[in-house]
Amino acid sequence: MAPAPTYRLLAELEVAFDRLIECTESLLEVYAASPAEAWAFQAEASTDWLRRALLDFWYTDGQDGRATRSHVGLVAADEPLLTKVAEVNAAKAEFAAQLAHIRDNHPPLLAEAKAVLPFRHPHLHDHLRGSGLARLHLKQCWRAIPVAEAPVARVRLAWYSSGRSIKRLTVREVEQKLLALDSDAPHVRIQLRKLAALPSSEPLAQVQSQAPLMRANLFYCEPLEDGRSRRAMNVALPLFLPAPRGHLPDHNLPPAAPPQSRTRARRSDEKLEEHPYLPSLRIYRYR
Repeated sequence: MAPAPTYRLLAELEVAFDRLIECTESLLEVYAASPAEAWAFQAEASTDWLRRALLDFWYTDGQDGRATRSHVGLVAADEPLLTKVAEVNAAKAEFAAQLAHIRDNHPPLLAEAKAVLPFRHPHLHDHLRGSGLARLHLKQCWRAIPVAEAPVARVRLAWYSSGRSIKRLTVREVEQKLLALDSDAPHVRIQLRKLAALPSSEPLAQVQSQAPLMRANLFYCEPLEDGRSRRAMNVALPLFLPAPRGHLPDHNLPPAAPPQSRTRARRSDEKLEEHPYLPSLRIYRYR
């Protein structure tokens, strides 16, 4: 039997998950009652499409645990619908906070949560069994729905496929990461020797290539209070746009697939050497 604090944490997480589902269902009911203009990337925009996008909380067979599926689209939203989107995002934030607390204090409980939560809503879970979608994907649960903060005159969608996440590390921090792999493995010992040859003060960079993603460039009808007239945001879920009259702003049709080669100018990350110094951790030296 689980200790009382652990049981309480799981119970609180279940409540947060229930709240997330209830808020999402409420949003979908409002949209279905008065559907406005919508557009879906490589799909037919409909209430069913929006339901699949907003309730896609599951792994597919063979899916990389770090990857998430995208559902790119645009939805014209009036005030009642925008209110529902805000409620869903608040529920997602609460769910994410509960998960973070469990991850930091009771990590083994995450596996139990993934097993228990889907069965609280059989109507979501049962019909997915035949499609290999039986495991809960926590990140797909809590990722926020994108919303424009003001009416938009036009939207330009484009693939962004040159992204790299670069984290600056010290030699000591890299050494700790290498030792955490397996200090007895030959390839790790080789890299530890290479690391030992560097000055302890030399900064290093850990690089992670990011998967291609869709980015929306929003051009507002009027400048915002802070003077901004445009904004760029990543859109993995349908983007809700304030539209009192129910019409979408002008928007383009992006290519079906991301470009095969880099289309943006090379940036400051080219200060790194061309090849990783420590391949196991994707550690690069600065030029």
